[in-house]
Amino acid sequence: MLFCENGTDWLPAWVDKGFNRCFYQSVSSFVVFIVMFLGTIIQGILFYKYAILINRRRVKNSWGYILQVVCTVLLCLEALGHMVLYDVYLRNKNLLGYQVMETFLIIGACIMSLWLLALEKRSMLPSTPTRGQGLMLLMFWTLLFIRESVTFVSWNNKAWWWHLKNEYDSTELGLFALRYVLATTLLILGFIGPSVQTSSYVLISDAETGQDQGNQSTWSNIWAKTKTMLPYVWPSGQKLLQITVFICLIILALGRVVNVFVPIYSKLIVNSLSYNQDESGQTLTFRWDYIIIFTVLTFLKGGGTGTTGLLNNLRSLLWIKVQQFTTRSIQIKLFTHLHSLSLRWHLGRKTGEVLRVVDRGTNSINTLLSYIVFQIFPTIADVIIAIVYFVTFFNYLFGIIVFCSMAVYLALTVIVTEWRTKFRRQMNLRDNEANAKAVDSLLNFETVKYYAATNWERERYRDAILSYQKAEWSSTASLNLLNLIQNIVNTVGLAAGSLLCAWAVVHGINNLNLTVGDYVLFGTYLAQLYVPLNWLGTYYRMIQQAFIDMENMFDLLDKDVEIKDSPNAKDIVLRGGEIQFKNVCFHYDPSKPILKDMSFTVPAGHTVALVGHTGSGKSTIVRLLFRFYDIQSGSILIDGQDIKEVTQKSLRQCVGVVPQDTVLFNNDIRYNIRYGKNTASDEEVENAALAAEIHNRIQGFPQKYETVVGERGLKLSGGEKQRVAIARTLLKSPAIVLLDEATSALDTKTERSIQASLAKVCENRTTIIVAHRLSTIIHANTIIVLNEGQIIEMGTHQELLDSNGHYSEMWHSQLVNEQQEGDEDASGNIQDGNGVSFLD
Repeated sequence: MLFCENGTDWLPAWVDKGFNRCFYQSVSSFVVFIVMFLGTIIQGILFYKYAILINRRRVKNSWGYILQVVCTVLLCLEALGHMVLYDVYLRNKNLLGYQVMETFLIIGACIMSLWLLALEKRSMLPSTPTRGQGLMLLMFWTLLFIRESVTFVSWNNKAWWWHLKNEYDSTELGLFALRYVLATTLLILGFIGPSVQTSSYVLISDAETGQDQGNQSTWSNIWAKTKTMLPYVWPSGQKLLQITVFICLIILALGRVVNVFVPIYSKLIVNSLSYNQDESGQTLTFRWDYIIIFTVLTFLKGGGTGTTGLLNNLRSLLWIKVQQFTTRSIQIKLFTHLHSLSLRWHLGRKTGEVLRVVDRGTNSINTLLSYIVFQIFPTIADVIIAIVYFVTFFNYLFGIIVFCSMAVYLALTVIVTEWRTKFRRQMNLRDNEANAKAVDSLLNFETVKYYAATNWERERYRDAILSYQKAEWSSTASLNLLNLIQNIVNTVGLAAGSLLCAWAVVHGINNLNLTVGDYVLFGTYLAQLYVPLNWLGTYYRMIQQAFIDMENMFDLLDKDVEIKDSPNAKDIVLRGGEIQFKNVCFHYDPSKPILKDMSFTVPAGHTVALVGHTGSGKSTIVRLLFRFYDIQSGSILIDGQDIKEVTQKSLRQCVGVVPQDTVLFNNDIRYNIRYGKNTASDEEVENAALAAEIHNRIQGFPQKYETVVGERGLKLSGGEKQRVAIARTLLKSPAIVLLDEATSALDTKTERSIQASLAKVCENRTTIIVAHRLSTIIHANTIIVLNEGQIIEMGTHQELLDSNGHYSEMWHSQLVNEQQEGDEDASGNIQDGNGVSFLD
């Protein structure tokens, strides 16, 4: 291929009253490209360092921006079409080097301008806004306009098209007019800046309000997401799995080779069964070897009989263990992270929504891994191989058709899919809400029945489903639109390629004469290529949906662990179990202090009771001892060791609790008691139940210790649940015991029957009792009276009664209430205090 018509010399620049076309078009296109290339780098660096991303809801969407994009794309297509016309139609049908160079330089500059257009639309520098596009884009469009305008200087040069000597000049003049109109349009629109944000108010308001980008692109922070995902994808430390990954990649590469040879052997078979019209006396040869090889290749590739091939099946079989490793790793990571989050977070969570996030997020990891490695990469490789093959063995025009079809297909797929992302996000949100309402309603089954609210709950759930289905319709309808667009692009590409191939068979193209077998090869290869290309849009959507599904999971993983062990934390060393609160201040909300400069000491082996009205901070003290929260100031010491300086695990192993509302696992009774000490034998479990005075009751159940207690232990009565809690605390045998209103939810008779069991739990242990009924704590060594987070009285039961203070008033008030309850009990108005069990 010659660079210029006269060889490789593009000089002199001025010839016969005008510019030398080779010189002018080479130099001008090179200047345009270099200016655009350097400008793109400079502007990209500036925007990367200093630009602020505009909230997607505030991005200006206008027809002017769409017109800018369309004009730029048309410039690319004109440059490509012009090059093809040089080769097959214009002048001497002789494509020159400078024409190829000009085409690729202009297309490259236009692509960079499209990137800058999108950059200036979605972000802006924190400086005084100006009207119009940025300096680099204006320079580019100005150079394009000048480049076309300067051609008028060569009006009298016969090498140019001005004199319309033939139909070729008319064609070139039409293309020049198109370029001139496009360049002028872009320059005018550039000064207007239809998509540029002209007000800095959006930056100030977004910064002040901290608004999130609700319609943020799925691909934002993709590298951070990928980096988070990679440790779970690559089976580090698993040599066998790593070898399996490499074997799967080798099988994947073999599949690409097979895909090339399948259409080639189709061609060979057809040619062996066809007569060559240029040869007389030709006889056909039965090439059974071609047919056997083609059949084997089809068996390896699959699809010939509507099934997947041997290579894909083998790769899928080997990949199962790798996929299981990934799933196991991410699920364990999420589960562990959720348990490491603070009580504050768990009290505010929605269980159903969290479970859906975990489930979808885990599946999304496998989806991404499968689609990217085994679908996207192979499909892109097949397309590149196809382009190279057609350019090498057919003609570059076939490569251009395949490339353009793929480029247009991918561009439209990305644009439409990005547009419909908001519908998918909305659908996920509504799905989460519907599931959260369903789970919340089922967890509160008894409450729903108490208030005859079944119809109300049904209507709430129905409204949630309707909202979900509206979002689902939008998502599905936009998906159908995308499928239609993709089908149109594929059909146009197939038609163009088939017509060109048929023309080459009948008439030839630039000394390229194809056979019927070549036509079959082209059709087979293109059909084979379009199958994964059709799925490429689906893969893109699935990958995008997987990233969307991963967002909430990554949000969970990004939740900061509020309560952490200090770097130098050691296991707690118990010497008796003395507890000290020193000037402790704590709040859940800064505007509402809970504990105010509280100080008290519980000597080892002593029992201290905490009493006070609701909200005085009694249960908060229990939570702080377990270090469910960290205090704002002061210190909490156990045997002189600050609980912040010891490991949480060792701290919680030495503290046992019997809570007010005992929640049991949906498992058997033996499991729930053994939870206090996982290594306990069956005999130890039964001894603990015997000490808690529930062993005989359990033996009366049909399944005895294997009896399943139901969700949250709902099949047991209140008294039975409390005795199970006492039994597992006895089994744990902690040095410190906390009774957090352990009997306040029970009636008086049941409470009295449990007191003996509680006494066994507290025997010879440091004990803190949070009590509602004062009669249960008269034996305490010290009683602390709280009011609004402060200690107002402290002493023994008798000392506090003698002081005639707040405690004395509470005591006499409860005596009156208990006397009234006793009268009602004597009248038979109170049922059996042991509660109702559903297991009898």
